[in-house]
Amino acid sequence: MSTATFDIEALAWDKQGGLLPAIVQDAATLRVLMLGYMDRAALAATLASGQVTFYSRSKQRLWTKGESSGHVLALVSVDVDCDADTLLVQARPHGPTCHFDRTSCFPDAPGDGLAELDALIAQRERERPQGSYTTRLFEGGIRRIAQKVGEEGVETALAAVAQDDEALLGEAADLLYHLTVLLRARGLSLEDARQVLAARRG
Repeated sequence: MSTATFDIEALAWDKQGGLLPAIVQDAATLRVLMLGYMDRAALAATLASGQVTFYSRSKQRLWTKGESSGHVLALVSVDVDCDADTLLVQARPHGPTCHFDRTSCFPDAPGDGLAELDALIAQRERERPQGSYTTRLFEGGIRRIAQKVGEEGVETALAAVAQDDEALLGEAADLLYHLTVLLRARGLSLEDARQVLAARRG
């Protein structure tokens, strides 16, 4: 559901005493981050500010995630389930979501591993930490990165015809990693490639 046309009054507020559960999901990795509750004012504040805001049942007030830690959740979208009594909030976390300093309040919540790799490579590209192989790739320039993708592609193909499954999977992982670096060096991402694939469906 588009946040621009969100009809707050169309939701089933009366079912649960004016509160709706709000499941928060990382927009990039699809990992479930936390569960909170929103009343009308919290949802309105979320849509207006672009920062995910809840109604705190313990504090009995509106509470913007990260208001003390700085680990805010930047809103991407809000969707509603079929009964209009539960919200699915997609957001981009700025820091750990859990108060135990974990990515998610659900320690073993599944996510998209390739999206997490893409996000990590984007971070390496921005920060360029010393001693990082990814940093060395970026500093070597796009021609060097492209060469590595070519080498890994050949090694993957050779593994497919001459080696066992473990070797093939290892080479395929190397290829995906280097391809992700190459896309990022061009200002692109795996998500951009996914969108091309999605457009080709059918």
